[in-house]
Amino acid sequence: MPITIDSFHQPLAARMRPRTLQEFIGQAHLLAPNKPLYNAIEQGKLHSLILWGPPGTGKTTLAHIIAQQAKAEFISLSAVLSGVKEIRNAVEIAQANAAQGKKTLLFIDEVHHFNKSQQDALLPHVEAGTFTFIGATTENPSFALNNALLSRARVYVLKALTKQDIEKIIQQALHDAERGLGAWALNFPIELQQQLAEFADGDARAALNLLEIIAEVVGEKAEVTQEILSQTLTEGVRRFDNKGEDFYDQISVLHKAVRGSDPDAALYWLVRMLDGGCEPRYLARRIIRMASEDIGNADPRALEITMNAANAYERLGSPEGELALAQAVVYLACAPKSNAVYVAYKEVLSDIKTQGSLPVPLRFRNAPTKLMKALDYGKGYRYAHNEPDAYAAGEKYFPDEMKEKNYYRPVNRGLEIQIAEKLMNLKKSNNTNNTQGTTN
Repeated sequence: MPITIDSFHQPLAARMRPRTLQEFIGQAHLLAPNKPLYNAIEQGKLHSLILWGPPGTGKTTLAHIIAQQAKAEFISLSAVLSGVKEIRNAVEIAQANAAQGKKTLLFIDEVHHFNKSQQDALLPHVEAGTFTFIGATTENPSFALNNALLSRARVYVLKALTKQDIEKIIQQALHDAERGLGAWALNFPIELQQQLAEFADGDARAALNLLEIIAEVVGEKAEVTQEILSQTLTEGVRRFDNKGEDFYDQISVLHKAVRGSDPDAALYWLVRMLDGGCEPRYLARRIIRMASEDIGNADPRALEITMNAANAYERLGSPEGELALAQAVVYLACAPKSNAVYVAYKEVLSDIKTQGSLPVPLRFRNAPTKLMKALDYGKGYRYAHNEPDAYAAGEKYFPDEMKEKNYYRPVNRGLEIQIAEKLMNLKKSNNTNNTQGTTN
């Protein structure tokens, strides 16, 4: 009778969970011998901590190992499913353990899903040492967790596993007859194992889940072929968290590659995000922003092209419309750069916040009623089209209480070269007009 997946009661990923630091693969920056965290775990010294890293990097496993080494009772909660009630139950267990001289480790997975009051409920017990707290999160703790909780726990950053790490984990599962697939004697060519490891994209859990599916598919034949592997991987996608730290890092580097005039890198990150499942409409909005922030008037066509790309996506949808976004990103990266409008906007905003709501000068106010005219609304206004070259030289359009400022400073690139030249000539006209006014 052939061995089947049903011969085991747990998924392969759960069965192969490392039991000791020696079995743990990856995170050498934290868990190599003589590293502070390694030594603390080996010596059974507990301290509250936050494990921050991508999925499938060993956060839960490490918490289990810490509890085992410290001979502490392991209580596990999910922040998605639990609340203050479950925290109170855990506290009661921990207090009972403490009365008997036993240690308790409270592990909370996806701790960033706890709101402020739920996180606050942990604080007095963490501070009193009722239990040792370990939180696992895929989100940046600086944004996701309260400062009070962060100050009571050390943060350790776990990295996505390397392809070599995943290959070792696959080998471990293939050869372990007790917990893994060793009894199956699978014929799994090394080059196909490498493909599986690459596809897992740093996620050990994903790799083991896929390996388990492959084992079920091959059944009694026990031979993994390229066709079987390809069929298994067809439905997978690259690791991409559309709300997590990785998301903001990738949109950040896309923007910086455009700003840095690197069309190849910009295109890489755009496609990387699309391939990972990022919403194309979000990318379209960000690309439009880039056109104004980093290209501006150096090439006004950039804004038009990005708007057209967004409209093209709306008409075509995926995947056809995504090519229009790629075209826009490459254009932005190749276009001349200017942040002059962006800088000017920020400076104006700063002045408005510090100077308050200064009134519009009377000469620029509309006067639709007799009363307004009697109050000199619009009196002295110079209609630019009636002036030489349609320019009222020397006129000041700022509030009377405010000194004129030069916010917009065109750069020496693209169309802004001509804009700067025109503004310089207008400034000369202002100076000439002011000089003549003083002389007369």
